[in-house]
Formats: sequence, C-alpha cells, structure tokens
Amino acid sequence: MIAERALKTLEYYKIREEVAKYCTSSVGKSHIDKLVPSVDYAEVTKLLEEMDEGLTILRLRGNVPMGGITDIRPHAKRAQIGGMLSPVELMETASTIRASKILRQFLENVAEAEDVGIPHFLEKKEAMPILTALEHEINNCIDENGTVLDSASSTLRSIRQQLRIQVSRVREKLESYTRGANASKMLSDSIVTIRNDRYVIPVKSEYRSHYGGIIHDQSSSGQTLFIEPSAVVQLNNDIRGLKVKEHEEIERILIKLTAEVEIVGHEIFLLVDILGEIDVILAKAKYGQVEKCTMPHMNNEGYIRLVKARHPLISIDTAVANTIEFGKDITSIVITGPNTGGKTVTLKTVGLCTLMGQSGIPIPALDGSELSLFESVFADIGDEQSIEQSLSTFSSHMVNIVDILKKYDNQSLILFDELGAGTDPQEGAALAISILDAVHGTGARVMATTHYPELKAYGYNRPGVANASVEFDIETLSPTYKLLIGVPGRSNAFEISERLGLPSSIIAQAQSFTGTDRGEVNSMIASLEESRRQAEKDAEETEYQLEGARLVKEELEQKLAQLDQKKDQFEQKAKEKAKKIVDDARREADGIISELRKMQANTHLLVKEHELIDAKKRLDEALPNNPVLKKQKKLNELAKELKAGDEVKVISFGQKGTLLQKLSKSEWSVQIGMLKMKLDEADLEYIKPEKQKQTVSVNSVRGRDSHVKLELDLRGERYEDAIIRTEKYLDDAILSNYPRVSIIHGKGTGVLRQAIQQFLKNHSRVKNYRFGEAGEGGHGVTVVELK
Repeated sequence: MIAERALKTLEYYKIREEVAKYCTSSVGKSHIDKLVPSVDYAEVTKLLEEMDEGLTILRLRGNVPMGGITDIRPHAKRAQIGGMLSPVELMETASTIRASKILRQFLENVAEAEDVGIPHFLEKKEAMPILTALEHEINNCIDENGTVLDSASSTLRSIRQQLRIQVSRVREKLESYTRGANASKMLSDSIVTIRNDRYVIPVKSEYRSHYGGIIHDQSSSGQTLFIEPSAVVQLNNDIRGLKVKEHEEIERILIKLTAEVEIVGHEIFLLVDILGEIDVILAKAKYGQVEKCTMPHMNNEGYIRLVKARHPLISIDTAVANTIEFGKDITSIVITGPNTGGKTVTLKTVGLCTLMGQSGIPIPALDGSELSLFESVFADIGDEQSIEQSLSTFSSHMVNIVDILKKYDNQSLILFDELGAGTDPQEGAALAISILDAVHGTGARVMATTHYPELKAYGYNRPGVANASVEFDIETLSPTYKLLIGVPGRSNAFEISERLGLPSSIIAQAQSFTGTDRGEVNSMIASLEESRRQAEKDAEETEYQLEGARLVKEELEQKLAQLDQKKDQFEQKAKEKAKKIVDDARREADGIISELRKMQANTHLLVKEHELIDAKKRLDEALPNNPVLKKQKKLNELAKELKAGDEVKVISFGQKGTLLQKLSKSEWSVQIGMLKMKLDEADLEYIKPEKQKQTVSVNSVRGRDSHVKLELDLRGERYEDAIIRTEKYLDDAILSNYPRVSIIHGKGTGVLRQAIQQFLKNHSRVKNYRFGEAGEGGHGVTVVELK
C-alpha cells in the first residue's frame, strides 16, 4: 500500500481528477475516486493491458457507446429493503440495462470485425448479467420521461379514460360561463384555470354571489376571486375520486416493478460495477490520447527508464522532456544545481509516473519507457513546516525523513528534495551524505536533490551512485530544465554577477577567497558540460546520418521489391506466351497427325503408326527457341544453301519432303506426300540424295508427277476437252497413289456433270464416286475414289 503522504506530496490526486474528467457516468467517477496505485505485479499488468485495449478500441472506432448509464445501485438497495421505486428510478434502471446491452453488442462487433485482440473487454462483457426481460417490463409501463403509461394495466387505462371524460365535462361547463353574455362584465378573464386541483373561473369580486359555489383563491389585489361554481362541484368531486384511484393503481404497478428489481438486485450491483470499471478504463485511454501518453512496460527489478518524460501536470507546450534511466548498475542519483532549475520537477516526474503506471494510467513519455513496481514510495518534497507543532523547515523535513528510514525496504522508491536543507551548510551536507549512505546499497532506489557543493563528489566516491544536474544557460541567465546525468551542477554565481555588471575587481577578489580546489572542481565540471554538449551534438549528427541511411535503405528495399515484382510479372507473361505458342503448335500438329491417320486408313502404306508416334514426340519437344532447331539451322547453313527440289526431313513431324519454292527469308513451301505445307527453314534438315541407277520405273514417274493436285477444275470447258482432261488427270492421280480426288464441274445446266459421271462410271480404275458434301462444294463437285 502506497503511503497517503506520498500520494498527496506527489499530487497524485490531481492526476486522478484529470482522468475523472473523461468519465461518461457517475459510476465511473465513483470508481475513479477509489483508484489508488496497486502493489500487485499481476494486477498492475492487467490494469495496463486493459487500458491498452481501450486505446486500441478508441483508435479503431473513435468512441465507445457509454450513454444512458446511471448509478442504480441505490435503487436496487431500496428495493431490497422494501422501499418503492419511483417511475424515474425505474426508468433509470431500464436505461442502464439497455446501455449494457448496446455495449455488449458493440464489443462483440469489434472482436468480430477488427483483427485485434481485446480479451479483457470480452471477459467483462461475458461477466455482465443479461437483464433484458426487466428492461422490457419497465419500458412497457414507463416512458423515457418517467411517466407511467396507460398501457401499464387495463385498470389504469380505464380510469384515465373516465378521467378524461370527466375533465372534458367540467371544462365544457365552465367554458359556457366564459362565453356567456355577462362574461366580459363579471369575469376578470375568459379562461378556465385550476386551484387546489379543482377547475375554477376568475370572477370579479363584486359578482361572486352571481355564480355561487366555493372560493378557492383570490388575486393579490383582491379584485379577482377564483370560484368553483355550484354546478361543477360534483363533477370536480368525481375527478378527484378518479385521481385517487389512478394514484392507487400507479402505486400498485410501481410496487410490482420494484419487486422485479429486488429479485435481480445482486445482478444489478454486479452490472453497475462492471460498467464503472469499463468507464474508468476508457477514461484512462482518453486521457492518454489527449495528453499524448503511452503504456509503460513494467518490471519488478527496480529498473526505471523514462524516455522524454514530462511532468503530467505541466502543459505539453511548456514542459521540458527529459530521459531518466537508473535502477540497474546505478541505484541512486544525486541532482545538484541552482534553485528553480527543475530539480524538484524531475523528482515529481519520476514519482508521479511510477504511481500512474501502478494505477494503470498511461504516462507522459515516449514508447519504450519502462517502470518498476515498488511496494512503497516515499517522498520528502517541499516546505513541510508545521506551525501547529512549532517546527522549523529543517525539523519538519527531519521528522519525515526519520519516518521514511523506519519504513523503507529494498522494494522502495525514495525521493529526497533539498536533502539537509534548512540548517548550517556544513552540518546539513554531512547529514545529507550520512542519510544517503544509510539508504544506498540496501536495494532501495533513491533520487535526491541538493545545492550543497560537498555532494558533487558523492557520486564519484561510491559505486552505484550517479551525479546529475539541471542545465543553466549563462547567456540568457535562465535554467533550461534539461537534466544532465553524469554531470554535477556547478556554481554560476561569478558568471551571472559579471553579466549583470558587477565590477571585475570585486569578482576577482571573490574568486581568490574560494581557493584553488574549488576553482579546479568548477573547471572540471565546465569541461564535463562541454564534453557532454559535444557528445550530444555528435549523437544528434549520428542520429541524423543513421536516419538518412535508414531512409535510403528503405527506398532501395522498396525499389528492389518492385523490381522483383516486375521480374515475376515478366516471367509469368513470358511463360504464358510460350505456353500459348506451344499449345497452338500442338493443336496444329494434332490436326496434321489426325489427317495423316485418315490418309493411312485409306492408303494402307503411306504412313506407318510408329512414324506417327515419333512425329508426336518430336512435336512435344518443339518448344520456342528449341536448341535442337537452332543447332539444325546452323547445320543447314554449314551443309549447303537449300534450293527448290532438295529433299529434306521435317524435324517436327519426322517426315521426308521436297522443297517446292522459297516463300520468304526463312520459310519454304514443302511437299510432304500429298500435303503441301509452309514451314520454317530451321525445322528442315537437308538429306543428301543416294546414288541410284538410271532406271525407268513407276516410282520415277511418280516422282516426276508427284505434284498433281487433289482436284481438277473443268468449269467452262467444252465436252470433248473436259473428257480428255479428266482421263489424263485420273491417270496422273493413279500414278501418284491418290486414293481420292475431286472433279469440279459446276452446277450450270447439268450437262457437263452428267458427261463426267458417265465417263467415271465406265472407267476401270474408278472404285466409286459421289457428289461433294456441303463443305466440299455440293452438286458442283464429284468426289472420285480410285482403286
């Protein structure tokens, strides 16, 4: 438990008030009022994790629906002890239950829609009691203004209907008086009003006997009397009776609803507590957003590292941020320097940040800050003079220090401000050194400020102790409030006096009184300060260079990633293009092979099956930029220049052919059996002709006439010429081993067609003939099958 004195001295309660401003409900504020730093490591870790989840939700959604929440615990307590809740109290109960339902749905949506973990919020959501049935029952009876509805019961509806009828009758009767012939004369105003819950009219005092009835009130001047005429007395009595019944029915309804609240009283207490806890967590997170705070990492090893920490109660615009680190090798820091330099602010910054971290409140420092959990925090800061006890400043400080020395242990953080001040300088310095010796080395973490020069050497004589000072700008004669760890503060009295115009002779005489040792110490400190400033300058330059190198590295990595991406894209496009080329070639080759198989079926010996399989294999290997083709083209160039009539081997089909004519620089027209194809020169292999005997044979004739077309066009020929040409064509086709040819005679009058077919009918080598199919020319073509 952190001491109350330290909480007040370090102004912890002011921080709590600042956080409370961001609560959205009285429940949250009541929880904040009870917030104190925890000394349990697991609890502190949980508090900080909850706050960090709150920051995440606010960052993703901007806000959290927390409206409509009221502290309804007193209502539940009154219901439990037998009291009757008012309509407003019941309405607040229903509103709070509805708010919890909306919050549950919101947290579920965040968990499902966002890729973040909020386990602590979801745990609280699951712990919320579901009281929707009570909410609906209250809403069916009471509206949002706290009025009991007619629909609350059939009896109440009936009573109010009768009441409206009676009121209408009374008003109608009284309005007849206001519209009468004597109304303007006898009445002060032509209106119907209410006095003592009864409907009356304003009558001038001199005409009161004209209406009779009961006088309920009069004006301040006495000139107007508010009279209930005799004619409406009974009607008003009836209204009064109905109102009594209405009140009784409303009371019965409220008692019934209060009993429902009593049944779930325990759940209401739990629900309000959870809503209050969530409100506090979100208030901490909102405070952190506004004040630019961060979540510190916690340890229980006494290590403190505050990166660019500010005092939380000083405006962001004016506060000077300092980096403070100690607790490992260095367990004590002694800060020296002039007054109003920021020494006390530094102490309070460390103490307040520690208390805030142990309360689950984000601290005003940059990311990467780390705090330790301390079981006790002690602070002797400020002027604690007690007039009642007739104690001096020194005595008051000493009373507090004595109390600290009795209670501290190795899990304590101790903050001494102006240690040993208020008494003789020599004795005060001696006491300060002695007190520091007493607490240093026991495991406690200590920060102390002093203006005694004797303590400047304290950090050099004891291990684990570091000197520090607050910087003072001689040029402006003002402190910069920057903390310099490792450099003791030095006196600037001579420099300040000189700049303010004190004669040099006086300053020189004063310096002669200080002694050589003091001057050497000040020179050493000045040298340390200069070295520190140079080191900071070098560090900033290095930081700048590192930042530049980091940016260049990131830019290069980004460009490299883009190049890799483009390379992948180009490779993918190239693969797709190559695949398309290969697929097209394979489809074309499959078509050719299919046609060759058909020819084989008709000619038996023209193409063999193993040659087809070999051709298919070669086609599969015929990829773009095939090295075999490149090699073959080079061989062709080395062998001889191809020319028409050369016999070649078509590599992709594995078939032999004859070159007909060169179509372009790299393409030839090639005759393969009865097929004429256009092929790339790289796909052709020159075949050296074998020496043959000069004999006349059918094959030689076939070779000579091997270029016979597969069709004969006779359109426009005379009868005799057509028969002669047909006879010669069939002889050539038979010598070329053509199984089937086509004769084009056209449709015309049909005379040429009949003559040709009559000739074919009598030809000994014609096996069969037929008209062409739709795709072959129809009746304008005769397809002839040869034997």
